[in-house]
Amino acid sequence: MLQPWLERILPSSFFNYGPQGLMWWQWLAIPVVALLALAIGRPLGALTRNLLGRAFRRTRTTWDDRLLARAGAALTMFWAIAIFRLALPWIALAPDSQAFVHRLLAAAFVVTTFWALWRSVDVFFEMLLERSWAADNLSARSLVSVTGNFAKAAIAVIGIISTLGAFGYPVATALAGLGIGGIALAFGAQKTVENLFGSVALATDQPFRVGDTIKVEDLIGTVERVGTRSTRIRTPDRTLVTIPNGRLADMRIETFAARDRIRFASTVTLMHGTTSDQLERIVAGMAAVMRKHPRVWPDAIVARFAGFSASGLDVEVLCWFQTADFDQFRLYREEVLLAFLKVIENAGTQLSLPAASIYRGPGAGPSPDAVTR
Repeated sequence: MLQPWLERILPSSFFNYGPQGLMWWQWLAIPVVALLALAIGRPLGALTRNLLGRAFRRTRTTWDDRLLARAGAALTMFWAIAIFRLALPWIALAPDSQAFVHRLLAAAFVVTTFWALWRSVDVFFEMLLERSWAADNLSARSLVSVTGNFAKAAIAVIGIISTLGAFGYPVATALAGLGIGGIALAFGAQKTVENLFGSVALATDQPFRVGDTIKVEDLIGTVERVGTRSTRIRTPDRTLVTIPNGRLADMRIETFAARDRIRFASTVTLMHGTTSDQLERIVAGMAAVMRKHPRVWPDAIVARFAGFSASGLDVEVLCWFQTADFDQFRLYREEVLLAFLKVIENAGTQLSLPAASIYRGPGAGPSPDAVTR
């Protein structure tokens, strides 16, 4: 349509044919129209972002605002591609040349789409990092970051294949190659992938955190590090045990840090000479000791005569200390046990001696068997 007007102002050499069957004026017109489309698409993209921003500000969520801030620049490119497509008939391209330019526009559209997706991944994983299970967990944050990089790499690969398809290249061969490579990778990196998904499961369920004391089957220790491949546990003997996350995710894990109370259970054995009155005073005194202690949970206190044994009279005591710190538990347990000794002493009796010992009474001499010959 523009050719009669251009013939009056351009030299005849511009109407000679160049590469791809295009006249030279068409080769000049294509970048000029592209620049004009980009110039017009910029304000249209800004207007679209402004309208979408007003709509998103009315919502209660923040992910849409972040998504618009990260991927909003792609709107300018979408507008530019659309305007260029509308202006293309004015360049009067031949059918073959027009098909070539259409492939270029399709490829530009695919690249812009995957570029927007690539930038949108950051928004999704930023939202994950702000979740409670990842906010204070360095291992979980590291895992989320690694997963985000994998997601970006996957988007880039799919984008490249889609762009080649838009240019008309056969992508079936590339997809078949990726499939074979994926199978080989799955067999070769089976344990690595298993451990990676185990890390995801541990970060999502969060059965423990770094610094927690846990019991994994017969192993007890403190978690020192949760990595993308394995978890390191420091045992009471100060040895370091490394367990792959894929295996750890399927194991029975007992977390001591999650408890709100620590159970104290013991059997106090009194000597056989203890009378029933003494036994009643001792049982009542032990119960009173536990009730008076400020850190004993008052809803479950047990102090009962449990029965006779070869060593003496067994008294069962049971309570829960309201603490999750085992060092504090040791202190409270010591306070209660010392108070128990005072109760037994005030009742006029004693704890039972081992069954192999012989009690001869106060002031008695040593057993004849104990005399050194």
